[in-house]
Amino acid sequence: MEGQRLDKWLWCARLVKTRSLAAKLIEDGKVWINGERTLKVSRHVRLGDVVTGTGAVAGRLFVVRVLSKAERRGPAPIARSLYEDLTPGVAPSPSARAGIEVHRGPRPTKRDRGRLDAIKADDA
Repeated sequence: MEGQRLDKWLWCARLVKTRSLAAKLIEDGKVWINGERTLKVSRHVRLGDVVTGTGAVAGRLFVVRVLSKAERRGPAPIARSLYEDLTPGVAPSPSARAGIEVHRGPRPTKRDRGRLDAIKADDA
């Protein structure tokens, strides 16, 4: 594999929504290849490269190993075959681990808010 432009590969692998967003992430210094920050959109990725990025999808981190290049952007199952996901897992919240369901009631009304403020004022 001779390589593929980084912006095009990120877009084809569906790690970013648009190619211009991929270019912006790269130019902003939010993408690394094999631990080295890359600022050039035209940098080529090759088989086995580890691509790390932040801010692509809802501000989250992604770490992937390049398995192949893409001729064109295809459906999601094919896009997932372009890389191996190495992203570390996110620890669940304490309430989720304990199996406790957190239920929040309805928002306080204006009357409830006034009563709460009055109680807080009495305590102070």
